[in-house]
Amino acid sequence: MGQEIDTSRFTPADLETFRTRLREETALLEGWFRDGVFASAPKVGGFELEAYLVAADLNPAPIAGPFLERLADPLVVPELATFNAEINGTPQRLRGDALSRLAAELEATWKRCARAAIGLDARLAMIGILPTARPEHLDMAHMSPLKRYQALNERILQLRRGRPFTLEILGEDRLFLERQDVMMESVATSLQIHLQVNPEEAARVYNWSKVLAAPMVAVSANSPFLFGCDLWAESRIPLFEQAISVGGPFFRERVTFGLRYVEDSVFECFRANLDRFPVLLPQVMDEPPEQLAHLRLHNGTIWRWNRPLIGFDADAAGTPPHLRIEHRVMPAGPTVADAIANAALYFGAVQSFAGEGAHPRRHLPFSVAKGNFYEAAREGLDAEIEWLDRRPTTLHQVLTDDLLPRAGQGLTELGIDASEIDRWLGIIAGRLRTGQTGSAWQRAWVARHGRDLTALTAAYLERQESGLPVHQWPL
Repeated sequence: MGQEIDTSRFTPADLETFRTRLREETALLEGWFRDGVFASAPKVGGFELEAYLVAADLNPAPIAGPFLERLADPLVVPELATFNAEINGTPQRLRGDALSRLAAELEATWKRCARAAIGLDARLAMIGILPTARPEHLDMAHMSPLKRYQALNERILQLRRGRPFTLEILGEDRLFLERQDVMMESVATSLQIHLQVNPEEAARVYNWSKVLAAPMVAVSANSPFLFGCDLWAESRIPLFEQAISVGGPFFRERVTFGLRYVEDSVFECFRANLDRFPVLLPQVMDEPPEQLAHLRLHNGTIWRWNRPLIGFDADAAGTPPHLRIEHRVMPAGPTVADAIANAALYFGAVQSFAGEGAHPRRHLPFSVAKGNFYEAAREGLDAEIEWLDRRPTTLHQVLTDDLLPRAGQGLTELGIDASEIDRWLGIIAGRLRTGQTGSAWQRAWVARHGRDLTALTAAYLERQESGLPVHQWPL
């Protein structure tokens, strides 16, 4: 969840004090990694799911305020725009029927949200980019009133020295757009998977999550259309990277695949946070250093596609902190079943790879993993990449021959029930068998019915509300 702050206005003294606290907390964290302070426990999985509120005319509905007030659910919180909301899941220990428990809670929350939206003459959409979203919907009046977002907008513009944001994406069509604010980011909605890991395996899980980013974005792609243009299979990737670009050297960009694998510890990411990334939200807090309040706030403004997180158990004071890896590459939707199937594939595959103990650089140079990721976002399952044997192949083949059976093995290692594995990975198998991801379905619908994006949105919502996973959707 985005952490709220007290003000959107900061002084030079605030910035200097924040930097001092950040240095102190980073030094403290380095000692924690050295001394083995972090909790060791069985793996725990969770998620955040962003969604659109959609008006009766199928355009974005800027009604988050009354929607959240009517809903009054602590699991559902504001996002950047008033036509978005974020749904959080209760973390589950990954064993037995954990995946079905995650699904049941998400389904129940989604139904509560849908009822609240209906009461406001609106609906919910679980989709990477709503096809009807247009630049005119990105009015600053539709920015969330939370001070966090106002401050982010102001600080990023300061770093850009007032230069407009430029969005340029070349796909089937070419899109070029300039904006004076960060509101383009609100068009991209995602499924963010959290995996709590033991400290001794955190670096392996983080590195293999980077390798897995390419197949995960391909098999979950659900964002081909942006502002009327047919672009990438997962256009959300270049959109998010450019929508909040600070400009300047690429290694300081806030949305990034990264520069390399970590060598010894994910602490290397937090050291890079201190050394490379200017502070965006210098909110000085009274929390003791051991809460890492400033370090965690700063880390929350650096949106790596795979991001390490430090967490504390709010219900168990005095317990040691824990480590999580946040896998951020997947779009929202198309359905609850698809979202949980995506999570199952990630949990299982990363468990299998990390459990082998090998560093991925032995199989795949970082530059190749990074190239695979962007090729996957452009081309989806048809993307041609190099995999672990360094031979050219397609992501469809990688997923079918390697990752699907590997994910089954990994879920078994975690103690997930066999019936659960068959159920959730069966959805991924169906997607691979038909080739029908959310992105492929949207493009096929347009090829058959024409590029009427309002009608496409209506057809998408009708099928989403059926609950059938996307590989079973008719055109």
